[in-house]
Amino acid sequence: MKSILITGGAGFIGANFVEYFIQKYPDIQVINLDALTYAGNLGNLVATENAPNYKFVQGNICNRELVQHLFQTYDIRGVIHFAAESHVDNSIASPEAFILTNINGTFTLLDVARKYWLEAPFKYKKGYENCRFHHISTDEVYGTLGETGLFMETTPYAPNSPYSASKASSDMIVRSYHHTYGMNVVTTNCSNNYGQKQHDEKLIPTIIRKAIHQQPIPIYGDGLNVRDWLYVLDHCIGIELAYQTGKAGETYNIGGRNERNNLYIVNTICEILDKKAPLADGSSYKQFITFVQDRAGHDRRYAIDATKIETELGWKAAENFETGIEKTIDWYLKKYQK
Repeated sequence: MKSILITGGAGFIGANFVEYFIQKYPDIQVINLDALTYAGNLGNLVATENAPNYKFVQGNICNRELVQHLFQTYDIRGVIHFAAESHVDNSIASPEAFILTNINGTFTLLDVARKYWLEAPFKYKKGYENCRFHHISTDEVYGTLGETGLFMETTPYAPNSPYSASKASSDMIVRSYHHTYGMNVVTTNCSNNYGQKQHDEKLIPTIIRKAIHQQPIPIYGDGLNVRDWLYVLDHCIGIELAYQTGKAGETYNIGGRNERNNLYIVNTICEILDKKAPLADGSSYKQFITFVQDRAGHDRRYAIDATKIETELGWKAAENFETGIEKTIDWYLKKYQK
């Protein structure tokens, strides 16, 4: 049975992807390497923990000896790299962890893979010709947009936070390993994900949790920052397509074509909660919306042009925001109302 290494598979997107992938490919063994920082949760993997083609390993991607051991023990033939520090607020307060994990960790994985798969630059070992390194990145590497325009794969990088700068750096390292060593790499840059299993610190879980507990719902600045929202299971399908059929050395932007500002997000969630979990006095959850000081370097608008992955690989988002947020709220209501 062929083995692939998935990093960060106990996190939000990674856990959703692991569950999707091991069900679709029962003949591929998935080795899930996760450091189980605060953002990793084995509870996200309950549905997969006993699958015959799945194994969890706790460890850090910066640990070269461990990564080498996994490659040698399981004869790793592919890497899908999710593991990253990803919360912008945390990167502003404590940027060092983002540099270590997102840059050094990505380098360690790439370098171990190169030495295990290739015998010389542009020359794969016999039997390893189809090994691929798939790097998961973000639209935040492109910086911010005005009222119009979309991020394309050719958009110049202009990261504005320590988080996005660390991801931009890792993207460049991946690119360099393709052009310098001939490694079979592919990168996907996604827009804002939402859905089941997301960490409580993120915007949508925070809105739902605070509302249910009748606490102030914090919204940065004027609430008019715009993001392109992508339902996590749509993202998983796009990742799998890019990993299996994407062209080596290429980047694919994955976006939901669902631009919404934070005011729309919070008001929509409150309106849905008013119907699904009405307050005893009949009032609206909107009363808990509270505007707080904007965060440093807060990008105004992100939006992705997903034309390349749609036309070249046949991907298309199945959920719009209004259908995806209903499913998301249902999942979190079960979690928060236990």
